[in-house]
Amino acid sequence: MTTTLLAAEATSTELVSLFWIVLAVWAAPLLSGMTRSLVPGVVLLLAGGMLIGPNGLGLAVETGGVAMLSELGLGMLFLLAGFELEVSTLTGRGGRRAAGTWAASLVLAAGVGWLVSGRWETAVAIGLLLTSTAIGTLLPILKGAGQDGTPVGRAILTHGAVGELGPILVMAVLLSTRSISSSIVAVGLFLVAALVILAVPSRLLHVPALGRALVRGTTSTGQLAMRTVMLLLATMMVVATVFGLDVVLGAFAAGMILRHLVDALGMNRRTGREDSGRDLSGVLVGQLETVGYTLFIPVFFVVSGMGIDLRAVADTPWILVAAVASMLVIRGGGVWLSETVTAASPGLSTPRDRARVGLYAATGLPIIVAVTGVAVDNGLMKDEISMVLVAAGAVTVLLFPLLAELVRQGPAPDRTPGRRAEPAA
Repeated sequence: MTTTLLAAEATSTELVSLFWIVLAVWAAPLLSGMTRSLVPGVVLLLAGGMLIGPNGLGLAVETGGVAMLSELGLGMLFLLAGFELEVSTLTGRGGRRAAGTWAASLVLAAGVGWLVSGRWETAVAIGLLLTSTAIGTLLPILKGAGQDGTPVGRAILTHGAVGELGPILVMAVLLSTRSISSSIVAVGLFLVAALVILAVPSRLLHVPALGRALVRGTTSTGQLAMRTVMLLLATMMVVATVFGLDVVLGAFAAGMILRHLVDALGMNRRTGREDSGRDLSGVLVGQLETVGYTLFIPVFFVVSGMGIDLRAVADTPWILVAAVASMLVIRGGGVWLSETVTAASPGLSTPRDRARVGLYAATGLPIIVAVTGVAVDNGLMKDEISMVLVAAGAVTVLLFPLLAELVRQGPAPDRTPGRRAEPAA
């Protein structure tokens, strides 16, 4: 009887927590719209989590089912990020230059981390969180502003893909509790498993009946296509866990596998094997964004905010300022310098364009949450410091896209009588 009562009480607490979390999820886009999107919804989700969490009003907890929802939100976020990544983005000239820029920034940031901590594992963690790019967080901002198809948007996606995939791989190898050699073996086995998982459905897609069923499954009540995606996501997250890797790697790989499968199905249609559902990719992305951004992904950000203690931030504000400045100078400045010197991304013809790419590339949050979580679990970082660093990531999401928009608009033209306004650069 006592066990039953305790279970019922825990369920009741989680349901109450879910109510407050969903309320914060509902309020964030409303409040963001009232600011004309100057304050991103992600920042308001984090703020809502801080308000209702254990360090705020104590209205919600992050255990049990709430923690599972947050984990699924993290998986959905990186699934969408992986789906947006094209292999050609990484293998082309721009991708290689972006990888070199990120690697140089990582070395510099890790050097700063070494000076601060004196421990190489902590230095790597600091280097990763100072040089990541929140491409999963930036995608809705870029799409909402109609910037995703512009030269600036494409350059941001290139640097963002490297700034998200690179930290995930390095984190899996260098921040594991195992030796580096064992971690490399684990990553290698994971990649083999991913290739096997990719090969099986790739073969099955050649069966015409299955292709038709998947296309119909985007509009039917059975929703076979979406259920297949969720199965793929769960499978890759489990595979990553089995090999002792972070679920972020599994989710990102699931997105890349999904992109390949959708492209393969599109090729089958173009060869005449399947004529219906030509917009499968667009429909599927729309459904994924609806499912992810309705609940799962916002819950992840709210729960992440619940782990931030404003008192810890207030006690060490210099860490917050130093972290934000370091992200701007090391990551943003590195991307700006690379684009200025090498002109790796076509179409960035003005200094303002290059400055905007640098500002967006310096925006980080999901990787910061993941890296600080691993660092705290492995005893590489104090929990109080991790809270401040996550708060710094939230500041970059709020500040850097806003600065990028101000840079795009430029100064107002000179209206002094008798003078002609200078053309924008």
